[in-house]
Amino acid sequence: MIVLLCLLIIWTFSKVTWFFQPVSDFADIVALPVVLAGVLFYLFNPLVDRLEKKYHINRVWTISALFVVVILLVVWGIVALIPVIRNQATDFLNNWPSYWNHLVNQLEAWLNDPRLGQFQKEFDEISKTTTNSFSKWASSFANQTFSSVSGVISLITKIIVGIITMPFILFYLLKDGHRLPKYLAHFLPIRKRAGFIATLGEINGKLSGYIRGQLIVAFCVAVMFFVGYAIAGLKFALTLGIVAGVLNLIPYLGSFLAMIPSIVLAAFISPWMLVKVLIVFAVEQTIEGRLISPLILGTNLGIHPVTILIVLLASGRMFGVLGVIFGIPVYAVSKVILTHLFRWYKRQNGGYEDGGE
Repeated sequence: MIVLLCLLIIWTFSKVTWFFQPVSDFADIVALPVVLAGVLFYLFNPLVDRLEKKYHINRVWTISALFVVVILLVVWGIVALIPVIRNQATDFLNNWPSYWNHLVNQLEAWLNDPRLGQFQKEFDEISKTTTNSFSKWASSFANQTFSSVSGVISLITKIIVGIITMPFILFYLLKDGHRLPKYLAHFLPIRKRAGFIATLGEINGKLSGYIRGQLIVAFCVAVMFFVGYAIAGLKFALTLGIVAGVLNLIPYLGSFLAMIPSIVLAAFISPWMLVKVLIVFAVEQTIEGRLISPLILGTNLGIHPVTILIVLLASGRMFGVLGVIFGIPVYAVSKVILTHLFRWYKRQNGGYEDGGE
């Protein structure tokens, strides 16, 4: 009966989705600035807390100084880095068909060897399938994103509104965010407040450790790839390094995805350049896997690697790129909440005590 009632409730809600449309529109507008502010909050909040507790510096002064430093860095990036990245990215994208065709032709030449001729048919099928799938995806994405002028204007408006409102949300999160758990606990009965605050504290610890660690590791990965590619003499070292750092936000898969354009470019240049790029990748993976990630990330989430891969595949299938990026922290938060709910259920049920057997 309970299951049937739950299904009836879900069916009823599906018939009145129009009633929740304003909520959906509101969430669509505020999602970007809130997410950006939340990420930066977990990055800056430890410093603000430390300066306040250890040196008794007012939070407002610390936050103001951080904002000034960030603004200066953004201005420096716009003036010094953005033009270089734009030129490299444009040049790389314009020449990408040549790089890819060269790699395909080289592979075909290798597979035409009589000893590998049996794989020629399979390779042709894989190449055609990959090309067709990418073309369909790009066409679908372009049609959905830029199907009308209003859609483009709406997207640009959301980004502009998000960038403008994000600093204000971030300021008040850094200023008053540490008071939020106790404030929310006042809405609960007194005997429930301690458990509620403990649960929020555990969730906050999981999120802060994951987000802060991922950002620091991504920055280190970007620097390592840039330095390695620069030493190897690979073109577009800065752009490829930044792309590698951004893609590293995807656990386990990001660095391998970042290697695809580097390998294609290196294969276009020369076999020796391809060897050097592979050496850079091996060195980066060794340093990241054995030194940086264990020191920075550790085992904060307590999630098995197989579970992480399953979550990545499922969240990516359901929610796309955003699902891949935010799937792990959402799963970690859900795990904490469900764990506390199960503990509460065991205490209420009373049938889980160890009978000494």
